[in-house]
Amino acid sequence: MSNVTFKNLNGQGITMAAVVHFPAGFDASKKYPAVVVSHPGGGVKEQTAGLYAGKLAENGLIAIAFDRSYQGESTGEPRQLENPYVSTEDVSAVIDYLTTLPYVDQDKIGAMGICAGAGYSANAAINDRRIKALGMVSAVNIGQMFRNGWENMVKDADALPYLEAGSAARTADANKNSMVTIPLAPLTEEDAPNAELRGAWEYYHTPRCEHPNAPGFTLARNLTQIITYDAYNKAEAFLTQPILAVAGSKAGSKWMSDDLIARAASKDKTLHVVEGSDHMDLYDVPQYVDEAVSKLAPFFQAKLK
Repeated sequence: MSNVTFKNLNGQGITMAAVVHFPAGFDASKKYPAVVVSHPGGGVKEQTAGLYAGKLAENGLIAIAFDRSYQGESTGEPRQLENPYVSTEDVSAVIDYLTTLPYVDQDKIGAMGICAGAGYSANAAINDRRIKALGMVSAVNIGQMFRNGWENMVKDADALPYLEAGSAARTADANKNSMVTIPLAPLTEEDAPNAELRGAWEYYHTPRCEHPNAPGFTLARNLTQIITYDAYNKAEAFLTQPILAVAGSKAGSKWMSDDLIARAASKDKTLHVVEGSDHMDLYDVPQYVDEAVSKLAPFFQAKLK
């Protein structure tokens, strides 16, 4: 395992921070397939993204977990910005870096993510042909989630107040020294609207997996980008790579995995449902994570060979 930093070439002057996980018996004179692992919204590389990266490395793959621009140990101001277009481009920025490593096979690079990181990875795969295979865990298309709600019960047009709030926040940001923030997961147990999202509070704000670089909020100004964003935009035409999506049978978010599988142009696409798991269980509950990895590792091994 190696902590690395590198320049993001997407024009924002960002230095990315990441952790590269190596397989046992790693030999720098050889070439290996590699997988870029993207963290959930509000998360950092030390949490579930790092967990999955480590397990992929145990299965013979190089895996790199990274902090998105403006988050974690990556640089950029304002902090906790969650511009989904930047987050998508971050996946490709990490691939740029991987192509400079002599022990990475440039023709055998995959991408996976958890929650919003899965959506960003899908969007990156649509745009970036260097991604040869796509894995997703508890996928969230962050635009859909904010527009349509956790369980897809809200019409697009009814999300207009969020655009208005984001627009107002941008004005407020420009006229004072502090930035308006909104939670990405419940900040207190009392804020959780249901048991599943109570799990999100527990994951990010208790010893279960809290981390000082993951405060759990983002900037309200991002609503003007998030509400109209579609991580699966043009998947019907351009998402042709092999896909494996893993979702819990009890996950309120499962519909976003179903949607990607339905829309993607790929002829090699599979949804694996983990019975008994909800959205957050797939972040760190051993029995569910192990089941997910038992599908993801051979998927990447096969598609990146």
